[in-house]
Amino acid sequence: MARRRKVSNLLGLHILATLSMQPAHPYEIATQLRAFGKDQDIKIQWGSLYTVVQNLEKHGFIEAAETVREGRRPERTVYRLTEDGRQEMTDWMRDLIGVPEPEFPKLRSALSVAGVLPPDEMIGLLQQRLDLLTAENSAARQALEVAGRTVPRLFLIEAEFALAVREAETTWVSGFLAELRAGSMAGISAWRQVHETGEMPDLADFLKEEEK
Repeated sequence: MARRRKVSNLLGLHILATLSMQPAHPYEIATQLRAFGKDQDIKIQWGSLYTVVQNLEKHGFIEAAETVREGRRPERTVYRLTEDGRQEMTDWMRDLIGVPEPEFPKLRSALSVAGVLPPDEMIGLLQQRLDLLTAENSAARQALEVAGRTVPRLFLIEAEFALAVREAETTWVSGFLAELRAGSMAGISAWRQVHETGEMPDLADFLKEEEK
């Protein structure tokens, strides 16, 4: 199990990684994160970047290297990674990559209460999702192929992973849709009965197999 971090916001990890290349002030860090599309990999609240920087400094993971001024702009503090920060960064990475932890996608949350919608509406919504996933996956494969001609694979593996996850989702949604359309899902008649009559069937009705 991954241990609790003094700074747990994943933006902190990306700030440490950015500073591992060279010292920078927060504005430069934000610019680099945007330039490398890191807002596609983690949910970034840009307004919290300075707070995360302050927390990293508070715990000794980064430190002020110098203060610079460009023209009439306000002074900016340039930060650098400390040895403790480098250790924290590598330890954090080892936890994230080597130790699986529960994640809670929104689709999983919705599927856990799928019964509130009638089966036929669920079929329509899942088909809509499948169409969008198929189009997104096709575009992502194409983008990866183009990028792979000029960008080293090391800098594309997060996009490869995202595509693999979406393709796995596509496979599952497609299979589940086929069951719903064929009426072969155990308990689908009881599910329909809930929405047609407003009465809740016995649990056994949901568990029994439908006749093919």
